Amino acid sequence: MINKNHSGSPKKFVRPKFAATAKKKFGGSKSSPHVSAGAHRKFISSSRPRHSSTKSKGRGFSERIDFSRFIKKAIAHEEKPYVSKHTFSDFSFNPQLYKNIVRKGFTSPKPIQDQSIPLVISGKDIFGLANTGTGKTATFLLPLIERISNNKKESILPGGKVLIMAPTRELAMQIESDFRELSFGLGIFSVSCVGGMPIMKQIRELERGVSFVIGTPGRIKDLINRKVLDLSLCKAVVLDEADRMLDMGFKDEMVYILARTAKEKQTLFFSATLSPEIKKLTSEFLVDPVFISVISGETAKNIDQDVVRVRGKEERLSKLSDILKEEKSEKVLIFCERKHSVDTLAKELAGCGFKVGAIHGDKRSRERIRTLESFKKDQISILIATDVAARGLDIPDVSHVINYDIPQTHDTYVHRIGRTGRAGKKGNALTFIPG
Repeated sequence: MINKNHSGSPKKFVRPKFAATAKKKFGGSKSSPHVSAGAHRKFISSSRPRHSSTKSKGRGFSERIDFSRFIKKAIAHEEKPYVSKHTFSDFSFNPQLYKNIVRKGFTSPKPIQDQSIPLVISGKDIFGLANTGTGKTATFLLPLIERISNNKKESILPGGKVLIMAPTRELAMQIESDFRELSFGLGIFSVSCVGGMPIMKQIRELERGVSFVIGTPGRIKDLINRKVLDLSLCKAVVLDEADRMLDMGFKDEMVYILARTAKEKQTLFFSATLSPEIKKLTSEFLVDPVFISVISGETAKNIDQDVVRVRGKEERLSKLSDILKEEKSEKVLIFCERKHSVDTLAKELAGCGFKVGAIHGDKRSRERIRTLESFKKDQISILIATDVAARGLDIPDVSHVINYDIPQTHDTYVHRIGRTGRAGKKGNALTFIPG
């Protein structure tokens, strides 16, 4: 709970009808992938939206936003709980790796893990389509750790045997943290190659020899150009949140890096959305891939989504304050479009007595890491962020995601609200709109 001394709540609003939905099949690859589960669904507006916007003050949106798509009640118990076909012991992991799995608190495989891990173990290329927070990281880490730990003599190389790319330094460092926990006691090593951190330290670790290179496209390309990272012997490549990397303008870097890996390799793509550009990449770099979808809809069914209509800056801040004072608003992630807006809102809320932190691209990496840790450990109860700073973050128990600024695209909206309602828990998403 953020503040017990106040009460208040946003007004209830009339909900417009949802936009129509339509199934869209996976396609565009040279060799059609096998569809192993589910179907990707995409909202399609059947007519001009009743409430929509293409502009915000001083900044245009890249697509027309239908505000009705921000309103959807959480659906409880609509589907039967997923029953795994496997247990973690069925995968015949190294006993030490299995101990690490138990220590990590994993019980039974999640859907994406249950369906993907056997295929990754068998060496298949995978395209995994899954909502954020569904356990993708363990899906690729567990089988790759198993493979490399069983072949240590060849695993410690200057270029590493496994390359994992992520869109942001926070996500890359989070993946490395998970790697260290899951690989404990197995004698294999990793290096986190991300911007904003000392490059010479990363170079020294690469020169000593590692098994896993985990990083962001910009820094990885830099290390290749400095001739300290040779990926010609890299036998497995993972692109996590591939759609976000494309959104952030990393396409050229991704293509450049993938072209410098071994010709014969295993490639794993994971994404929360399916775009034409993603399909094109899969056709270029995946060989006879298996397509696995555990998407149950555009947004998770366990997230209660609504809008808050505001007129002017003062009412906007007042209504936000009221929402944050509610007892159920225990851990809140707020999105703003601009870095300046993040800093301004953080000062305003701190002035109201809230425990708040802020992250965006202009803040130093160490400061961002400290702020995120404070939020994860409940030392602060509100985190304000830009999209770039918060992409891919796995923060447990976020009760609310609030779009203080309207997202520029619906894909961005999907990614934002995916920070709440994780691991099957109920979440709440509110979007502030004019009116």
